[in-house]
Amino acid sequence: MLSRLRRGVARVAEAVAGALHRAGVIDRSRLDETMGLAWPRIVTGFAIMSKNTVDLAVIGYAMGVSAVAGLGYAFAFWQLAKFVSIGLAGGTVSLVSQNYGGDERGRAGLVVKQSLIVAGLLVAPIVAGYVLGAERLIALVGGEGAALSAGTTYLVVTAPALAFEFFNMIASRTYAGVGDTRTPMVARAGGAVLNVVLTTWLVLGAGLGVFGAGLGTALSIAAVGLVLAWGMTGRSYFGRGASPVPVGRSGPWLDVGLSRQLLRVSAPLIARRVAEGVVVFPLLWIASSFGEAVVAALEVGRRVRALLGSFSWGFSIAASTLVGQRLGSGEESLATAYGRDVIALSAVVYVLASAAVIAAATPIAGAFVDDPAAVSATAAFVVAAGVSAVPLGIDGSITGSLRGAGDTRWPFIASMIGLYAVALPAALVGLATPLGVGGLYVALVAEKLVPAGLNGYRFRSNRWQAVSRQYRPGGSDGEKEAG
Repeated sequence: MLSRLRRGVARVAEAVAGALHRAGVIDRSRLDETMGLAWPRIVTGFAIMSKNTVDLAVIGYAMGVSAVAGLGYAFAFWQLAKFVSIGLAGGTVSLVSQNYGGDERGRAGLVVKQSLIVAGLLVAPIVAGYVLGAERLIALVGGEGAALSAGTTYLVVTAPALAFEFFNMIASRTYAGVGDTRTPMVARAGGAVLNVVLTTWLVLGAGLGVFGAGLGTALSIAAVGLVLAWGMTGRSYFGRGASPVPVGRSGPWLDVGLSRQLLRVSAPLIARRVAEGVVVFPLLWIASSFGEAVVAALEVGRRVRALLGSFSWGFSIAASTLVGQRLGSGEESLATAYGRDVIALSAVVYVLASAAVIAAATPIAGAFVDDPAAVSATAAFVVAAGVSAVPLGIDGSITGSLRGAGDTRWPFIASMIGLYAVALPAALVGLATPLGVGGLYVALVAEKLVPAGLNGYRFRSNRWQAVSRQYRPGGSDGEKEAG
């Protein structure tokens, strides 16, 4: 029975691959490489994004809309810190993939060491600030009453786990840079299952409410960090998964030229991600002016889009790795072909996935809230999230290709334009005019649509290829970056 099922799945996969090839979406051989890297990252993305989503659903079921709104406020601060780690990890995968592709494993390992040092320096003050100032921070963005209490509790409990999350991001991107996305997938998926079990038990079984949700999340993140640390030090998991660029106490820990490269590549990524996180706060404040139900609905919409974004985790990292490795070996035309194919594949996947979410918007909303008015408001945000997920997915693959080349400044500028020149003004117009909550719908779509268009223009220009030459093995660190 099992063997027949496997053969059936294999035949379906082969038919889909052939159809994509014939339609000119992606070359058959590149599809194998892309999906080999992407599917574990997609699973990893769903595992990571599910933590907050599970917390939101369980708390919504147990405690109602006010608590959901409180978690929405806390998630904004958590996500802001997480975005810092994602930006740093993006610089890590860019340099690791190019050096590993150029057969410079020692140099790739040194990149990882320095990334961990920078991560420690960044996360320590963030954790301290969140623990000590949680209540003031939640109140600053509109939290009050039950929502303020819930948000404060969740942020205080989960903040220390950010130290593990920073490490987890660096470790996951390091594995991706050397072509292994399965090892972090297994660790992250295991952590997701642990989070579901712990959160459900602590909230619904032990009756610990928001504290239980935060504790379950923090413990599951720490567990993932401990598991990944084993492989990152060069030790295998039952004969597999040892990092080929292990971190150990021996050998150098600092190279000034390489440090400059890491900071140069990572800084725009960090700035872009932080800017994406910061814009959430005025959006939450605007949403709070329409009531807690709208805050909760906005957060549910963002969680749904984050889950859809898991596909982009896979396609983006596949693009970064494949493009970076080809550039590292000097194959610029092949790097371009890989980038184009991954972008086209992500467009197809996101159109189909987003259509399914839009069609099921009301049942999805009902999984988080049960009041009829709240369900209606939440369903509208789920639809907006589904629409915005299409440009989000396409932009993820484009940005991944640019990141693989070390071209990170342009995506940063594109993101700033989308967020602050278009999305935020649209939301403010809604606050000041009869457009009302509709301004928030427009903002959700615009913040992803505008960067996708601008980054697509950059990819077609091929100027990212020139940028990559200074980061390849043997490239000049002092070479001026192409504009």
